[in-house]
Order: sequence, then C-alpha cells, then structure tokens
Amino acid sequence: MSDHHRPDGASALTLANPVLPGFHPDPSICRRGDDYYLVCSSFEYFPGIPVFHSRDLVHWKQIGNALDRPAQLRLPYDRPSSGGIYAPTLRFHDGRFWLVVTNVNDEGNMLLTATDPAGPWSDPVRLPDVPGIDPDLAWDEDGACWCTVAGVSQVRLDPYNGKVLDGPRPLWSGSPGAQAPEAPHLYRIGEFWYLMIAEGGTERGHAVSIARGRHPSGPFEPCPDNPVLTHRGTSRPIQNTGHADLVQAPDGSWWMVLLAVRPRGGTPGWHVLGRETFLAPVEWVDGWPVIGEVTGELPAPAWPLHPVPATTGRDDFDDAPLPFHWLSLRARPERLCTTEERPGHLTLRAAGESLDAPDVTFVGRRQQHFSCRVRTLVDPGRGRGGLAVRLDEQHHYEIEAADGEVRVLARIGSLRTEVASAPVPAGPVVLGLDVVPQPPQGPRTGPDRLALGVEFPGGAYTELASLDGRYLSTEVAGGFTGRVIGMYAASGTVHFDWFDYEPLDG
Repeated sequence: MSDHHRPDGASALTLANPVLPGFHPDPSICRRGDDYYLVCSSFEYFPGIPVFHSRDLVHWKQIGNALDRPAQLRLPYDRPSSGGIYAPTLRFHDGRFWLVVTNVNDEGNMLLTATDPAGPWSDPVRLPDVPGIDPDLAWDEDGACWCTVAGVSQVRLDPYNGKVLDGPRPLWSGSPGAQAPEAPHLYRIGEFWYLMIAEGGTERGHAVSIARGRHPSGPFEPCPDNPVLTHRGTSRPIQNTGHADLVQAPDGSWWMVLLAVRPRGGTPGWHVLGRETFLAPVEWVDGWPVIGEVTGELPAPAWPLHPVPATTGRDDFDDAPLPFHWLSLRARPERLCTTEERPGHLTLRAAGESLDAPDVTFVGRRQQHFSCRVRTLVDPGRGRGGLAVRLDEQHHYEIEAADGEVRVLARIGSLRTEVASAPVPAGPVVLGLDVVPQPPQGPRTGPDRLALGVEFPGGAYTELASLDGRYLSTEVAGGFTGRVIGMYAASGTVHFDWFDYEPLDG
C-alpha cells in the first residue's frame, strides 16, 4: 500500500495489484451482502480450488479449499501437469453457494454446493452431458438454470441432479477469427443479459469481449468496442489480460477480477509466478462496460478497507492439518504426509524417486514475490529429500540431502544434471533458496536467478549454485501454472522441522 498525493494536495490512496499474487488463475467472484468470495483454478495440485474471502475486494484471506477430500478430487498420477482442475465459476443463489468446474482428468464437468463457502463443500454432482470446459451458471427470473461452456455453447440444467434439460446449443463465440473463445460468464444486468468471454488464448493475445441480448440463450449483439480489455501488442508490464468475472459492490459500483501475468527479463519476457488475479474498476457507458486501467497500483475503493493478517511465511509444523495454502501433487495420503508422527515436524515418505516423477511426495506453497528467501531444516535420516522449486515434472531445481552430502539438481526439459555438491555432517541441515531478480542487461537477460545453498554448523551459509530462472517459466515450460516452492522426499522417510518463506520485494 502506498499513499500518493494529487496536485491539489488531497491524498489518493493506492493499493497493490495483483490482489492475489502468484499462481491464482481463472478467478471467479460472487458477493453475498457485504462479503465477497473468490475461487481460482488449481490444476494438478491437491487440495483443489482455493476459496478466498474479502470485505473490500482488495484484501483477501484464504478460508479453505473446495476440493479437500479424495472423494471430491481424483487426479490420476499418469496424467500430465497442467491437467486437473480448470476454471471454476462461483455463484450465490437461493440461499447457497454453487461451484461448477471441470476436472479434465476425471469425468469432465461437476457441480458442488455449500451453505458456507469455507466448507464443507458437497461431493460433486457429475455433469456427463455438459460438454467442454470453463462452465458457468446463471439463473433467470423463472428459476431456470443455464450452464454455458467454452466454445461457446449452452445447456439448460437441473443443478440438483446434473441432468441436461435442453441443449446444447451454440451461442455467440466472440470476434471473427479469434482463437479460444472460453471463460464464458452470463449476467442479468438491467434490461439485458450479458455474455462475457475470453478470447485470443491465455497468452499474449488474451482479451475480454462481451455481447448482450434479451434472453439468456441469445441472440447476442456484440459490443461495438470489443475487445473491452486487452494488453496485446503493448509494452505494458502486465500482459495476458483476460478470463474475467464481474461483481457489483453494495454501493452500486462494478468491478472486474481477471487473470494477467507480469513478464520480466528481456525478449520474449518470462513470467514465473504464474497467472495472477488482478482487480479493475468498471464503468457502464451506453449499456456497455468500460474497463479501467489494469496496472500495478489500484485506486482504493470508496469504502472502508478491511486488511487481513498476512499469511505467515513461517511454519513450524506444530499443528494439524496443514494450513490451507500448502499444496501437494495430485493427492496427499496421510501415510505419506503427516505432522503427527514426530511432534513439531512435517514427515514425508517417498513414493516417486525424484521431482521427475508425477507421484513424488511434495508439499509446497506458491511463489508470490519476485524476490524471496526460503529456508528449511531437514532431517533426512536414512532417506533422501530436500527443498525444490517446481513448475512441472520436466522443469524444476532442487537441493537435497542424503548420506552426509547435499546436492543441487536441475531438470530442464530432457536434461537432468547434478550441478553442485558438498559434504555435510550427519543429522539435520538447513537448505536454502534465494530468488534474485536480474538487472536488465539486454534482450537476452533472464527474469531472475535461483541460488541454492546450505547452512553449515555455526551458521555459515554457503551458496552452492546459481541457476537461470527463465527455465522455470511458462514461456519455456508451457502449461498453465506457476512456480511452487516446497519440500519433498525422494527415498525413505524425511522429516522437516520448519519452513520459512521471506518476501524481499515488499
């Protein structure tokens, strides 16, 4: 938060944007009274669909995960990263919260409900006859439920049993020739139904377009100023703007949440934190939305702010279960991950033999800052494990301890190598990671460097290797996620006494 001053001397408070930094893509939002709730995609990570609460649209606190039980979320180990949970839509209707989402690795679309968005959420109602991805829900004044999906097509749905009552039928699918019409959201605003979509793909061509009609199934008239939001073809530091959702505040103002990225370095620019959730003001002009600037500084809303305590970067693993922000890969069996076996420790038992394996036992948190310092105290015992930065099975760096030695390993595409090693005394050892932005040095400058090291007895910390961060970016690796930093076991049983994530860039 910063306090800037207008020329007339009045104070203009601005707030940091994104409002949810790090890997928080495909935001969907709804309001109940004075409370806002927001969900995001989670892809191959368990638990799935983080749920956030806010009283002011700016400060958000994670209050749970909608998919927190194995019965709700099946993510097979033989399916690739960037599969799993795509693009949820969250709505409040008829006294309950509704969540519709796609699991691309397990039976497609499904619908859950809750009376409290913090949970518990119901077991999913499967929607086998609803095609496509990115499902949306809307109810008309007669109580009919309309489910609209990427493509763009629509069905009339019984949301209680998942039965399709009518359709699918094609709808308006955006600008002629634009690829990937997706992320549809349908709203009744005033006298019109508005159909808002993303188009252009979720990369640099990403955009938001909108159309309106008199009925929820159209026909739809496109906005003459489409796309209503895009940063394609610009030099703005925020790119890939799209996949948006609208919400109205109690004072009548309108706001948009959307995903975007912040590329760093030279050409073509590398984004490493993933697709993040941004906020933008919306004005209505002649019956069409006009989106305010999407920048790194957001004008404060015209109502009292409600800051929330920052999520601590330190975890001493004294409590069970793990806090909501911790992620595992595809599942978290208690036999492989527990805080109850050794008091004050996270105990991980190996399944996969390295970060290359889709079933590796891993517990991590999103990297949310361009610069950060991470340390963990690991007791490998007779096992092998350590600290890792992960994008997917083929793109990760790690430092691991075993048999009186620490090793720095790097996997980049088809290449895997041991970068450095050092002997250490037997017993617990502190492993470290420092993420350091790179100063501009020309068009080939990478976004950052990742330095991995070890703390020797007596407190002397030694950096063992410094690796180019561009190889752990979406522009290199592909996919839809961002960096996740955490702990893993690759052999035997490994205990972690504490984990500390310290932001260094504010």
